[in-house]
Amino acid sequence: MIAPSVSPAPAPAPGAARARPGGVFLAIYRLVLRNQVTTGRIVAVAALGLLGVLLGFGLAASDPVDPVDAGTNLIDRYGLQVLVPVVALVFASSTLGDLVDDRTLVYLWLRPVPRVTVAAAAALAAFTVCLPAVTVPLVLSALLTGAGSALVGGTAVAAAVGVAGYVGMFTALGIRFRRALVWGLAYILLWEGFVANASRTASRLSLRAYTRSVVSEYTGIGLDQANLSLAVAIAVPLLVAAVMVLLTARRLASADID
Repeated sequence: MIAPSVSPAPAPAPGAARARPGGVFLAIYRLVLRNQVTTGRIVAVAALGLLGVLLGFGLAASDPVDPVDAGTNLIDRYGLQVLVPVVALVFASSTLGDLVDDRTLVYLWLRPVPRVTVAAAAALAAFTVCLPAVTVPLVLSALLTGAGSALVGGTAVAAAVGVAGYVGMFTALGIRFRRALVWGLAYILLWEGFVANASRTASRLSLRAYTRSVVSEYTGIGLDQANLSLAVAIAVPLLVAAVMVLLTARRLASADID
């Protein structure tokens, strides 16, 4: 029996570079980041952030009896209930959702790139934009209230972990639904605004309960649903972010992209 001959693999062309996993990740990250940062989104988010700063200034000017209590409630009602989830929704739902809508995601989908790389790069791009867009104005607002360093620190930590959790969730939402903004607003307004207040069990499925608990633990001011330890309140949103990135990768691997 004659063994079949095997042709040697062609030598790589001089100067040809193999794509490294880190280089692919950075390329996708930059692509998504560039697509996300549009003038309309930046103006809208800047306006929301400026409103938060003005609210902090207005609260300080009103000379509240207990600035810590007043400042904590301001950060909770505007920062954690409005600014953090809405900004994350606007940017995270568009990371892959925009690529689906304009039919360019197929070019990434067809490449031999691990789907988790695409999902993680998209989530990181949204996090890169949302973290300063949310944290900077809220920390300034907390400073302006005159409530002290406890509120400032609690605000920074709550905003960071909240952004991580919401970004992971809304990135997955953007690849799953065409009208992700509508579904995201329904979650924020209906689930977190009403259903989560109905029972303690439902509140555990609301990211707001965790961000509120962070601020409450730092300031000592009681807030609704804020009955979780600091460690749990920080760990759970980060875990949610990681799980949602994996679910996004799974969706990318199983969906028909056209």
